[in-house]
Amino acid sequence: MSDSLIKFSVNDGVGKIILNRPTVLNSFTMEMGTQFQDALKQCRDDGAVRAVLISGEGRAFCAGQDLAEAAPPGKPLADIRKIVQHTYNPSILLIREIEKPVICAVNGVAAGAGANIALACDIVLASEKASFLQAFCHIGLVPDSGGTFFLPRLTGLPRATAMMMLGEKIPAADALAMGMIYKVCAAEELQDTALKLAMHLATQPTKGLGLTKRALNATFSNDLAAQLALEEEFQAMAGSSEDYKEGVAAFLEKRKPQFKGK
Repeated sequence: MSDSLIKFSVNDGVGKIILNRPTVLNSFTMEMGTQFQDALKQCRDDGAVRAVLISGEGRAFCAGQDLAEAAPPGKPLADIRKIVQHTYNPSILLIREIEKPVICAVNGVAAGAGANIALACDIVLASEKASFLQAFCHIGLVPDSGGTFFLPRLTGLPRATAMMMLGEKIPAADALAMGMIYKVCAAEELQDTALKLAMHLATQPTKGLGLTKRALNATFSNDLAAQLALEEEFQAMAGSSEDYKEGVAAFLEKRKPQFKGK
């Protein structure tokens, strides 16, 4: 992607998306949001992409919204609803709707919308130097980008409420202990660890993983009976896939399966 506020590449089945405004801690503008969504759509639509890895350039993951755009000096405040509608809501929906694993490598501070973009991903790894901050209360705003949806489900309502109302910085180790993220890595090992994980997932049964993600999305709103019915439906779909046939054959033949993601 040229003129990149977002760096995007595809290698070994992994669509790699790097937020690329390091001088402003990868804070989002509306144009950056457009490029981010374009990269996510390419990952969704390209059959060669079987896993997605999102990270940030430089010392931060993402500081959220660029206030120079939202509150330009000497000018009226921007329409915050327009920014949310254009930049954040479509991005979060894309992350959740892509039926492929989406891994996030949080390399530094993840604040405001940046924190919630990370939490919307399927598997989140963080540098030991990373931190998470629900910064909205410090400027009189409400958490967006799915924060009020994901965070209470990850940590429980009392902790999520405190994080959102106090706006305290949460170190990576504490985020792990609270169940917000999957793993904490040494700073110098984060990118290699995340890429190896993404490359592994890119060799796995993508159809089944995608259906698993679809089922997990639905569990937030279904009752048990509805979820059981959904599992039955998705199991039948997975059972008709080429990957299921290959997995069974490989098990019986005592060899490593060669999944094609179909």
